[in-house]
Amino acid sequence: MISNEGAHLGAEAARRLAETGLYELEPGLTDAEFARIEREYGFEFADDHRAFLAAGLPVNVPPEDGQTWSTPWPEWRGGDMDSLRRQLGWPVEGVVLAVEHNEYWYEGWGRRPAGGAAALDEARRHLAEVPVLVPLYAHRYLPAGRGSFGHPVLSMWQTDIIYYGANLLDYIHQEFDEARGEADESWNPRATAPFWRDLL
Repeated sequence: MISNEGAHLGAEAARRLAETGLYELEPGLTDAEFARIEREYGFEFADDHRAFLAAGLPVNVPPEDGQTWSTPWPEWRGGDMDSLRRQLGWPVEGVVLAVEHNEYWYEGWGRRPAGGAAALDEARRHLAEVPVLVPLYAHRYLPAGRGSFGHPVLSMWQTDIIYYGANLLDYIHQEFDEARGEADESWNPRATAPFWRDLL
């Protein structure tokens, strides 16, 4: 059972995306499809993310030349499982790359092991415990978690993590509304996911 507030937030975000006319929307994911996805990939959607995808599944358009993501909207219905796993693993793999190539080390992990292989092993051990982030669009992510909603949308690029929306509805406005203008001083998202919020 998802919360009324989370359901409203997700449905309103879907309505706002539909109003932009940028993407065709297929019928939303069914309860059976959500159950299959969550079982296969080992996470539960946050309530607003679930309601967003239940209201309508955005369809990818052919990529433009040089576009990083050929399928920025995760293809939860009938998509390639390996591609979805890569998109789900993107945040963690980004941190692993930073540890391997940029000497990054999270201070909460204690002292960095001297050897590169040992540091990678230690980082992967710690990263197996961090909250799961679920792809929303390209490298924009929401924390997983049934019973939760209203999380800020995070843009993930290795350890360069920024806010892309105060919540799902605000994100649709920030990413897809051409008339959005600049954010005012009251725009002050607060990340909720442990570990990831420390990288902002």
